Amino acid sequence: MTQSNNRESQYPIDPMFLDRWSPRAFTGEIIEEAQLLSLLEAAHWAPSSSNQQPWRFIYALKGSEHWEKFVALLVDANQEWAKNASALIFVVSRSFTGVAGSGEEKPSYTHSFDAGAAWGYLALQARLSGFYAHGMGGIKHEDIRKTFDIPEGYRVEAGVAVGRLADKSVLSERNQAREVPSQRKPVSELAFNGHFVAN
Repeated sequence: MTQSNNRESQYPIDPMFLDRWSPRAFTGEIIEEAQLLSLLEAAHWAPSSSNQQPWRFIYALKGSEHWEKFVALLVDANQEWAKNASALIFVVSRSFTGVAGSGEEKPSYTHSFDAGAAWGYLALQARLSGFYAHGMGGIKHEDIRKTFDIPEGYRVEAGVAVGRLADKSVLSERNQAREVPSQRKPVSELAFNGHFVAN
């Protein structure tokens, strides 16, 4: 067992997996583009089916001309706290292989799976670099598609807020109550030796 960050694993793992969590309280300090690109560098080394690398990242840094546009593309509940992040990222995945519109174009079954792996690498590198990354499903998917002219064949997957941890007092009362590392179900409820359990 491993203990860290008020969490405990059932089996031995590196503490970094317990130390990674998704806070909402960010300091709002400026991040250098090179620092963010280091996180994206780690993300792009994620495993990828047939090395297709279907993930795409659209980002904005706090204080840039693009910042308010990115914040506005989050649902209101996420705008409330994510406006204090240092960077916002939208993760998009390419849902086909081959050249678009050619006879080589085929649907990719694993594009979202691979993009999720890239997000996981980003989140771990953020933590190792002194930042935190909070993934968000609460984004305006269709508005993002229109804003960035994302063509058919690409899926807007999620948003990510990146920043340094602030005291939870910067959050609303509702979000202060939620500002703790979440626990996980036991592995026995998720992994099955030789059979499947729908639960």
